Amino acid sequence: MRPSLPRPLGRALLSLGLGAALVAGGGSALAAPGTPAGGEPPLVVDTEDGAVRGALAEGSRLFQGIPYAAPPVGDLRFRPPAPVEPWDGVRDATEPGSACPQLQDEFNPIASTDEDCLSLNVTTPAGLEGRRGELPVMVWIHGGAWLTGAGSLYDAGTLAEDGDVVVVTVNYRLGPLGFLAQRDLSAQNGDVASGSAALLDQQTALRWVERNIAAFGGDSDTVTVFGESAGGSSVCVQLASPSARGLFDRAIAQSYSCTERYDDLATAEATGDRVAAAVGCAGGIDVAACLRDADVEALLRAWPGGAFVVGGSALPVQPADAIAAGEHARVPVVHGNTRDETTLFTPLEPLVSTGAPPSATLTAEEYQAELAARHGDRSGEVLARYPADAYPSPLRALAAVDSDAGNALATCAHVDAHEALSSARGPTRVYAYQFRDRTAPPLVDFPFPGYPEDAQHGTELPYLFPGLFGAPLTAEQQELSATMLRYWTTFAATGDPNGPDVPRWHRYRDSGDVQGLDLASAGGVGPVDVAAESHCAFWTSLAQT
Repeated sequence: MRPSLPRPLGRALLSLGLGAALVAGGGSALAAPGTPAGGEPPLVVDTEDGAVRGALAEGSRLFQGIPYAAPPVGDLRFRPPAPVEPWDGVRDATEPGSACPQLQDEFNPIASTDEDCLSLNVTTPAGLEGRRGELPVMVWIHGGAWLTGAGSLYDAGTLAEDGDVVVVTVNYRLGPLGFLAQRDLSAQNGDVASGSAALLDQQTALRWVERNIAAFGGDSDTVTVFGESAGGSSVCVQLASPSARGLFDRAIAQSYSCTERYDDLATAEATGDRVAAAVGCAGGIDVAACLRDADVEALLRAWPGGAFVVGGSALPVQPADAIAAGEHARVPVVHGNTRDETTLFTPLEPLVSTGAPPSATLTAEEYQAELAARHGDRSGEVLARYPADAYPSPLRALAAVDSDAGNALATCAHVDAHEALSSARGPTRVYAYQFRDRTAPPLVDFPFPGYPEDAQHGTELPYLFPGLFGAPLTAEQQELSATMLRYWTTFAATGDPNGPDVPRWHRYRDSGDVQGLDLASAGGVGPVDVAAESHCAFWTSLAQT
């Protein structure tokens, strides 16, 4: 198989997934803060750090911008999160906190240099009627290539109301502020390697949930961590992190394989040295102090991309190795992807044959040349399985190759992860899925002839967070959305997605147990053999040659 998407696409992977499309998404209209009607839960809730006042939305309560850690500024930059300073009185929680620092560009409308960003948002059903500590809790980790996004972009009102759950969406440090490792910083961190800040932010938010969520109606013993793309990778990493043990009871990883591998500490620290030099923090000075004083935007622009760092107590081994050895959180897992993941990225990714992204008019000959550059003498076997004339265009044929076996988003990588998780030592219960609605609203509508984006990366999100991309779902899509919401929230409540009024979802035992999620008119909801459909046995043999 080909390696993961190259780092220059990191910004596109998150910002396309979480940028302009999300900002255009709908949100619930908030009522002015006040005393709710009789029988409704209070809008002022006491946390262990102080009281917060939320707002009523249609069918839900929403509390925004609640700090879960101290601002990671000054000497706390790059360090593990520190405790919140408690406050007196009632803190207004009717507006979201600042997004963590990220660069604005043509794909990402969010511009932030505010490091005081470690906050979370809590959405509950409106009619709790005093049900303190009873509802399942779902903690959402947003995606965005570890570079962009914010928890507040996701309106969880429908998920909370229809699923009868409490939903928490989290901000965590992004880019260099969350993932930069550097040897001088590591020397100051003890056994927690530098580059672990974002990982520990997410865990600190989960500890906040453990201590405080009962006051919002949530059950701290029934916590599901879930996320998509970079958020899906975060879920996989938290499964493997020893310091996350006991912080969640189920896990849902969407569109990122739990068998992906990350940079080790030495590799990441070498990258950190280059970043330090780029911002003027090299050559006989206190590098750690200089990095903590460096301009935020300069750090963001110097960052080449990257994710979690393997080394130190928070993530001592590769997640894939931890899972294979059974040294992970053995909780029930939902894991899956979309049918046509990389149709979003294939037009942007440099070709091996030319070093440039493909043109909209990629020819059949250019497609064959690309397969030859990738697969050499066996390219004819690939072409036989993915002939250009079987697709609307050669570019779409190339996207099918990438979506089946191109990177950590691809179907065959997810099949590998389903197998690893379900066969791991210990009672890991796995439910695998593939989202297959090829009429779903796309994140990016490429103006390329003969290039349908289909069920591309991120297209399942509006079915879980209705209104997300601002494109309304059809009546048939709303039916699929209702089924998915039922699956996700039933799993959060019981560790099993099965319940009344939804098709049976079999526990994963082989590749035929993947639950296809599609419109009734296109095959509906039920098991599909995605490994056979995506030629995974062939791709495995190709990787072994």
